[in-house]
Amino acid sequence: MQNAKALLIDADRVVQANDHFFGTSSGSVNVIIYALDGKTDGTGGADHMGCDYMVGNNIEVCASFGNSARVSALFEAELSECNMSDNLCGVSTGEALSRWCAASVSNNALSDFATAPAWFKDGAPDFVTHTDPTDRNADSTGCGMAFISWLLSHNIALATVAQGLVPLGANGTFAQLYGNLTGKDPTTAWQAFMDAVRGLPGGVSSDDPFGGMTTVETVLAFQPRSHRLQPPGTAAPGGRTRVKRRGQ
Repeated sequence: MQNAKALLIDADRVVQANDHFFGTSSGSVNVIIYALDGKTDGTGGADHMGCDYMVGNNIEVCASFGNSARVSALFEAELSECNMSDNLCGVSTGEALSRWCAASVSNNALSDFATAPAWFKDGAPDFVTHTDPTDRNADSTGCGMAFISWLLSHNIALATVAQGLVPLGANGTFAQLYGNLTGKDPTTAWQAFMDAVRGLPGGVSSDDPFGGMTTVETVLAFQPRSHRLQPPGTAAPGGRTRVKRRGQ
């Protein structure tokens, strides 16, 4: 009950931030909070049936007893996907974007679901010049998380990233986004990014290795009004998109 009361208080702030990210007005949604997968700490994640406000407007969120920040973060992860043109949330670019939106409205409350360290540990495969057609791969999601962190560290706003990525659709790449936002040759995106990754003193130990979170204006503009709200993305059976802890 406390999680539900906290989200009622915080929902307008989250929706306001989401509208800012995507430059749109959010549609109506229903939110159901319960012990998803039997979890009561938020690690059950969240899901919905589709990536728009018609099919995906019933959002299920895992309860997080004692830490309602996780509930708001999971709510935003799914709400943001409703703005992704019905398909972007099923691929690696959209998965990374939804996690960044969730992190930004909750002061990185989902930090324990980080995927970028796994991507780095697995040899940093290239998911910048091509997009992985799934939201289940921790390596491709992690690459996207680190890449968006890098863009943000260059004073490119998260709203600019979101509004630039969605029109590219499911076949769009981070390299294309880089070219569109910087005016530079998209074919140089991967090398420039990896040069920056190799220059990190401690490697990649979080989803925000370049400190991009400090540049996200909505963290400052939309401070939580009440409880501190806090954690993940794989596809659940039946085509549903679920945000949950990445163990694979």
